[in-house]
Amino acid sequence: MRSEAGFYWGRRNAARLGLLVLGSVLALPATAIDIQRWTTSAGSQVLFIESHALPMIDVEVSVHGGTAYDPPGKEGLAGLVAENLNDGTASRDEETLARAFADHGAQFSVHTDPDRASVSLRTLSAGEQSVPVLAVLQDILHAPSFPEAAFQRERARSLTTLKEALAQADGLAEQAFYPRLFPAHGYGQVLSEASLQSLTRSDLHLFWSDHYRAAGAVIALVGDLSPAAAHELAEQLSTALPAGPAPAELPVVSVAAKSGRVDIAHPGAQAHLLLGLQGIAYGDPDYVALMVANYVLGGGGFDSRLTEEVREKRGLVYDVDSHFTPLSLGGSFAISLETRRDQAGQALALVIQLLERFVQNGPTAAELKGAQQHLVGGFALRLDSNRKQLAFLSNMGFHHLPADWMEAYPRAIAQLTLAQVRDAVHRRLHPADLLTVVVGADAQ
Repeated sequence: MRSEAGFYWGRRNAARLGLLVLGSVLALPATAIDIQRWTTSAGSQVLFIESHALPMIDVEVSVHGGTAYDPPGKEGLAGLVAENLNDGTASRDEETLARAFADHGAQFSVHTDPDRASVSLRTLSAGEQSVPVLAVLQDILHAPSFPEAAFQRERARSLTTLKEALAQADGLAEQAFYPRLFPAHGYGQVLSEASLQSLTRSDLHLFWSDHYRAAGAVIALVGDLSPAAAHELAEQLSTALPAGPAPAELPVVSVAAKSGRVDIAHPGAQAHLLLGLQGIAYGDPDYVALMVANYVLGGGGFDSRLTEEVREKRGLVYDVDSHFTPLSLGGSFAISLETRRDQAGQALALVIQLLERFVQNGPTAAELKGAQQHLVGGFALRLDSNRKQLAFLSNMGFHHLPADWMEAYPRAIAQLTLAQVRDAVHRRLHPADLLTVVVGADAQ
């Protein structure tokens, strides 16, 4: 099972907040979703939403085993551990595991980002379907064997994916951007052929035993379960994970990003530009204000200033957007654009000018109102399925968000004032400190 994350971070999709408008006024959810929370005997945090609308159970187990935990020189380890979890256990080979899920109509997936690794399962709730596949999930969490043949196959696939990424302008841009944005920190690590080649099967075993532990894990459950059944399932999943103290926390981001411009040659017909700053963590006091501001600047698609001014009015780019990617310890703010090689300089100058103007003046009252209508009106779409609620729950638990976050987040958006948004933008975005990576532009 391949990871759902992109080969680097999957940063941009996770950060976009473009939501459909469900109404022309700010309409908050009419009823609160009941979230039950508790801690298992083995030290895992559990968040549960009971829902009997569908005969389904959705499960996600998240651990402190994201890509930022890769040891220096072993970049790619966390991703390979996740990819190889379903390739065999002490009692089941890869084919047996895959057949067990397929025969019962279950869906298994893994995901990694800088902070965490997550294992997800969707199954029918009827006992004859759910009991066998939940037992298989426990086996995967408890005793992955990381078979040598599967490890070699996945490592070879990762090497191929890396080579393909580095042949593209956007892949080269990320490879140069994030190590400079987060120097001397796991958030800035990127893969290399040498790091992937250095990995061994024993590295996977060690990383799994160190990071896939019950203590500190987060278990999210949504669906057709009674509270008693949810408690029993959570306990089974938690005790399946290795015992021991919670994994060590990532160090704080203590080194400032490197500013300035980096130019990289590339033979493609298009230039790719990536510019940005260190961003915000989940739970940051300015989180909501900056997310709303970003919708106005470049996160709102055709409603955003960057798209309107750079693409629609002047035709300088094929695509442009801005995005915050929050993480546990502070993520990134980035603007990404693609343009013709000979227009790169002109497009970059205009983007920086628009950013400077935005930082100085912030959004207009009309822009703020429009962003609030879109984001609050469309918020229900982020919770309109068990799977979406599962992702939200897992995020809440892992990043220590308050228990009422599902209701508090849209309410905070609706209550923002223009002064608050302008103040947050002015304090947190500093165009003079931008790091800019330009790939494939003609000499200016």
